[in-house]
Amino acid sequence: MTNILDKAKQWLTATFDADTQTEIQNLINNNPDDLADRFYKDMEFGTGGMRGIMGAGTNRINKYTLGRATQGLSNYLIKNVKKEQLKVVIAYDCRHNSQKFAKVVADVLSANNIKVFLFEDLRPTPELSFAVRHLGCDAGIVLTASHNPPEYNGYKVYWADGGQIVPPHDSGIIGNVNKLDFSEIKFDANEDLIETIGAVVDDAFVEASVKNGSLSDDIDRKNLKIVFTSLHGTSIVSVPDALKKAGYDDVHIVEEQRKPDGDFPTVKSPNPEEPEALEMATNLANKIGADIVIGTDPDCDRLGVAVRDTDGNMKLMNGNQTMVVMTDFAIQKWKNEGKINGKQFVGTTIVSTELVNDVAASYNVATKVGLTGFKWIAKMVRDFTDLQFIGGGEESFGYMVGDFVRDKDAVTATLLACEVAAFAKQNGSSFYEELLKIYVNNKFYKEHLISITKKGMDGAAEIQQMLSDMRNNPITEIDGEKIETLSDYNASTRKNLITGEVSEIDMPKSNVLIYQTASGTRIAARPSGTEPKIKFYFSVNTPLDKTENAEKVEAELDAKIQRIIKEMKLS
Repeated sequence: MTNILDKAKQWLTATFDADTQTEIQNLINNNPDDLADRFYKDMEFGTGGMRGIMGAGTNRINKYTLGRATQGLSNYLIKNVKKEQLKVVIAYDCRHNSQKFAKVVADVLSANNIKVFLFEDLRPTPELSFAVRHLGCDAGIVLTASHNPPEYNGYKVYWADGGQIVPPHDSGIIGNVNKLDFSEIKFDANEDLIETIGAVVDDAFVEASVKNGSLSDDIDRKNLKIVFTSLHGTSIVSVPDALKKAGYDDVHIVEEQRKPDGDFPTVKSPNPEEPEALEMATNLANKIGADIVIGTDPDCDRLGVAVRDTDGNMKLMNGNQTMVVMTDFAIQKWKNEGKINGKQFVGTTIVSTELVNDVAASYNVATKVGLTGFKWIAKMVRDFTDLQFIGGGEESFGYMVGDFVRDKDAVTATLLACEVAAFAKQNGSSFYEELLKIYVNNKFYKEHLISITKKGMDGAAEIQQMLSDMRNNPITEIDGEKIETLSDYNASTRKNLITGEVSEIDMPKSNVLIYQTASGTRIAARPSGTEPKIKFYFSVNTPLDKTENAEKVEAELDAKIQRIIKEMKLS
């Protein structure tokens, strides 16, 4: 507490404005626990940026932590990108203070003689990724906390290729940020270097989205009834327009959730992974007999999809299921056009379903697997220039179609999901039945995610201890199956627990552990990079002989997952 108090008192100096000083003094006088949480560590500028609760303090999102990050980025750009005029584009979402924070970031960049393109109002994150290359910028920044609770905000950095920063730029920028004192931030804007942008970039982005997300000319789009919800987020400015331009006329928007609002008043969490977030949309779908429901998170990079099952009930797909169906559809379209020649690939991540690998292989398409996070899929596009990128996804409800955007993109993915549904409907099938066909042709894969929240200093220590226990005292058997391999991405090793053989994992280090049995049962554990949580991913599979048995097989796999959770004492 002595160190924390010393750190806090630095925020009572003239470097910080009067409101900040007052907030800190009140905490010193009245709330030592909150003070400790705000100062026990610095807000980490991680390998993509920052995300956290808003407020004064080193462990909060505020003018000074964002200013320090931007000053560090500016210093790195000036030193490493040898151009007469550096350029950065900035976007922001619907969250509280996002617009104000975006202007602070623009001020700091311009004070460092960097040209800034600042969107006039909120815009989707994928449009920011698109705008980086469209405007020939050296970097991009978006102010967003994605699907986190209302008290959060965040800051993501993109490089000139439109993807989030990866090695060597991530560590280089972090190094520049970490050695800065708050007194070194240049806040005095050069307004001549800040240019407001809007409709021209919007039109180009939507046009590119329709081009990439509309994969066939022989689809009856007018016959698909769609319910769409923006969950009070940024997608309302792009998705309806994109659907209309693509030819989808029968689109019904959840009006109660249309208006952007950082309080997200109609949902507990603005996360389309949660069934409750799409409840209003599925209720509307049932009322009007819609075929498909699409919901997007606040910054419009993730999408939730609900479709009708074989009994006609609305069923929320998980991210793995959506990814598999859309990947299969996209590859089929490439094949039908004679474009599959062994020089194509799809992208996925280490905690996503292995079914996508099997689907791609059945078409002679390679699968590249990276660490969790779309920046690694974007890096694949840049690294494998001798191959064509078809699409890529991850279990956390993100998908990217083509490479015109270099991040998960709910605008174009919405179009692709609707393409699947419309094409299936006109051919006597459905989105869900297409998924069942994939299961029959491969195996029925079932995944499940558990997130355990551990807040504050003690919580962070608990999360690290849980991972340490799993690493140093590995599980050897689960639900009657022997664990065959333990992959430790922090140590870059994969150990066969039966033979003792150890092999190297050729990926950047990451604090992820994956247990796998010979039958393909997988358990993965990793700390969240954006919230005080540890995440456990479960994947089980078994053959499916015919679609009529899908419900029975799914129940068996669900029961297996629950047994594993109970055995690991996570329930």
